[in-house]
Amino acid sequence: MEFSLPILPTISTTFIVLSAIMVAIGWVQISKRKIDAHKKSMTIAGVFASIFFIIYVSRTVFVGNTAFGGPDDIKIYFTIFLIFHITLATIGAVMGIINLYTGYKNNLTLHRKLGPITSVIWFVTAITGVAVYLLLYVFYHGGETTSMIKAILGF
Repeated sequence: MEFSLPILPTISTTFIVLSAIMVAIGWVQISKRKIDAHKKSMTIAGVFASIFFIIYVSRTVFVGNTAFGGPDDIKIYFTIFLIFHITLATIGAVMGIINLYTGYKNNLTLHRKLGPITSVIWFVTAITGVAVYLLLYVFYHGGETTSMIKAILGF
């Protein structure tokens, strides 16, 4: 059995997981009132998320996205799951940027309100992102690599 993983999706997925781990570390640090350590961890989480985004967008622009290569009878479920993941990732990214901004600007009232919500969204996004990666490249052989619209919507 031949087993190989595509390098760019593997690297980008690794960075989003590292980002979520840093968010978890930052959450523990702030609960212990380690404010400077929290800022550093959340900054690193933002850097890791940015690296993910740069790799993802670059791959999408220059290579394309991989369509689901699994059985046709579960393709609709994968598509719904993927749309859920993309929506959550977009919301999480916007909220993450807002949280980093409010933290740096010391707008702590808003930062404290949004932080826990954003963190949970980020964790779910990372987990669903790993699931998408596993479904596209590990559990099933990836389908055709093509434009994002065709890969997501199947036409």
